[in-house]
Amino acid sequence: MVEFSDNLQKSFNNIKTMKVRGAGLIARTAVETLKVEIDRENDRDVTAFLSRMTEAGEYLKLARPTAVSLPNSINNFLRQIQVGAKSGSSVEEIKAISRKAADMFIEASLEAIKKIGEIGSKRISDGDVLLTHCNSQSAIEVISMAHSQGKNIKVFVTETRPRYQGRLTAAALADRGLDITLIPDSAARLYMTKIDKVIVGADAIAANGAVINKIGTSQIAAIAKESRTRVMVAAETYKISPQTFLGELIEIEERDGSEIAPKEWLNLHPNIKVRNPAFDVTPSEYIDIIITEMGLFPPQGIILLLKDLYSLLPS
Repeated sequence: MVEFSDNLQKSFNNIKTMKVRGAGLIARTAVETLKVEIDRENDRDVTAFLSRMTEAGEYLKLARPTAVSLPNSINNFLRQIQVGAKSGSSVEEIKAISRKAADMFIEASLEAIKKIGEIGSKRISDGDVLLTHCNSQSAIEVISMAHSQGKNIKVFVTETRPRYQGRLTAAALADRGLDITLIPDSAARLYMTKIDKVIVGADAIAANGAVINKIGTSQIAAIAKESRTRVMVAAETYKISPQTFLGELIEIEERDGSEIAPKEWLNLHPNIKVRNPAFDVTPSEYIDIIITEMGLFPPQGIILLLKDLYSLLPS
């Protein structure tokens, strides 16, 4: 059994406690952490190195069960190492391959966000009023790029309880000069008649085009559908879950009840149960388009994209 390093444990805790948040940032943090782990020990042979890196990767996967970007990024990284091992490379050669794989993933991840911004911004018109939920780097990039193109847009941002990630989005967009209005999650229906387009990110996308995102997303999408308001999802392709291609379901993470009510209050009312799901599932029929770095896809077209991304499919 590998003894996990301080570096690995720190990253695990930062992801689990949401000090590191956002599916893309979680993925990059995981890969950066594994890159540091490459040179932690002087492994005697390839088998020892593969075993150590695999255990480190499997440990990190446990931090957040719903963010598919976490296992996808780790699996892709480990696959690169395994390819090097099969080619008969030495430990040092495989370590070099591993560093290169980590750097390439991080660079591709950041480039994907820029590409999504370029593609998605074309779907936003001058004068649009937008609504976004939670804190998505890809959604922020789409909105920011549309603004940088001189389009006069306004954005309603839900506060996103119970962790208030919407405040991060509101601040990021306001700092870039956009017209921002922060609203309670429960006010989405009240303001939907003013909204031209809803744009959100994703923590995971299923093979059938359903989107797993921050709790409350499905309600907003349902209200948007009722109001005939278009819903766009901005997400990197590594957020597509290959397991759902085989019929598996994506686990919905439940977090501690103290995020909903203080422990002191809960201790006074021990008969009250608390459920705190972090995510929900938005059906594909509530979504108009999914924006990826590889282009625009209707939700029903995600399965075709998944098949093309053969490197993400399980072996």
